[in-house]
Amino acid sequence: MINCLILDDEQAAINVLTKYIEETPYLKLVNSTTSVSKAIEMLSQQSIDLIFLDIQMPLLNGLQFIDLYGHQVKVVLTTAYSEYALEGYDRNVIDYLLKPIPFNRFLKAAEKALNYFNRNNSVLTTQASQPDMDFILVKTEHKGKLRKINFNEIVYVEGLKNYVSIYTTQQERIVTYSGISDLEERLPSHLFARVHRSYIVTIRMITAIDGNEVLLKDAPRIPISGKFKDDLLLKLQKAILQNKSE
Repeated sequence: MINCLILDDEQAAINVLTKYIEETPYLKLVNSTTSVSKAIEMLSQQSIDLIFLDIQMPLLNGLQFIDLYGHQVKVVLTTAYSEYALEGYDRNVIDYLLKPIPFNRFLKAAEKALNYFNRNNSVLTTQASQPDMDFILVKTEHKGKLRKINFNEIVYVEGLKNYVSIYTTQQERIVTYSGISDLEERLPSHLFARVHRSYIVTIRMITAIDGNEVLLKDAPRIPISGKFKDDLLLKLQKAILQNKSE
């Protein structure tokens, strides 16, 4: 579990981030505050791994806060101003979120944080934590309900304008309002392959490649674009070698 602190001078912004953190299984909100001085005190007294930090703060802005305390905690910057992005990334922040922050964009930042802590064998302080995330959370069309989908349940993904359809091993179609490229970034590249501008497939579900089409278990033929074919073949080769070694 990643222990989080929210520092923002607007309570409304804190309320939004609080809700988002509560909806994310591997994040735990330890505390929140509108006061820089209280945040400094909290860092010294509580175990904080990640801080969601507003830039426009009185007395000490977010960038100055990082300069002083960034060695103690990783940071996701939250702000209504895009012009500070370069300065933020120069300070090695996990991510830079522009307000108003949509939940799918928040999730991408949260997953970046999870990947960072996993790579560095750091924190993740509860026994319930998993060393590697084996699922994805998506917002569905059903009243904005958040849905957990295990990676091993996904057969393929189809992109359609401003949303994608995720087809599962249970013959279910789950619709989420996201671009296919955004979803591709959130799926582990060793398990999934982009084969077309409109399609992502699960590598282990591939049964054959027939010309410019990929065949999957219990699924229609999926077209392969030329620019994705070499990468697909390389991933298949790696998967076959890994299976042999096991």
